[in-house]
Amino acid sequence: MRMLPRLLLAATLAFAGLAAAQAIDPLPFKDHAQEVRFQKLTAQLRCLVCQNENLADSNADLARDLRHEVFGLMQSGKSDDEIKQYLVDRYSDFVLYDPPVQGNTLLLWFGPLLILLAGAATVAVTVRRRNRGTTPAAVDSKLLDGASNDRGDDW
Repeated sequence: MRMLPRLLLAATLAFAGLAAAQAIDPLPFKDHAQEVRFQKLTAQLRCLVCQNENLADSNADLARDLRHEVFGLMQSGKSDDEIKQYLVDRYSDFVLYDPPVQGNTLLLWFGPLLILLAGAATVAVTVRRRNRGTTPAAVDSKLLDGASNDRGDDW
C-alpha cells in the first residue's frame, strides 16, 4: 500500500511528459530571427480544427500540418503576406485571426455590437413600458388601500 501513491505519482509524471513531448514540434530554423518570424506568423493564423486557438498554440494534427506548411513556405522565400494569402486562398479569410473588413465579414466584425445594441434597446423598451403603467400617485393609492385592509381591524 505504501507503493501505490508513488506509482500514481510516477504514472502522472510520465503522462505529463508524454503530453508535453507531443506539443513540442522542433523545426530546423536558420537563426533566431526566423524562429521569431515563424512564431509571430503562426500566432496570427487560426487553427481550423480548434477555432479558438492559433496555429502556434494548437496541438491538433491539422495545425501541426499547417505549421509545417508555413515553415516550408518560409524556407522557399515567401513573405508573410504571401504565406497568409496562400492560406486565405486555400481556407478563406477564416484562417486569419484578424480578417479584413469587407462585405462578407461585416457581420463578423459588427455582429457583437449589433447584438449588444439590440439587447440594450429591449431593456430600454421594457423599462419604459413598466414605468408607464405605474405612476407615483397610483403606487401611493395602492399602498394606502392595502394598508387599511390588510389586518381587517381599524387602528
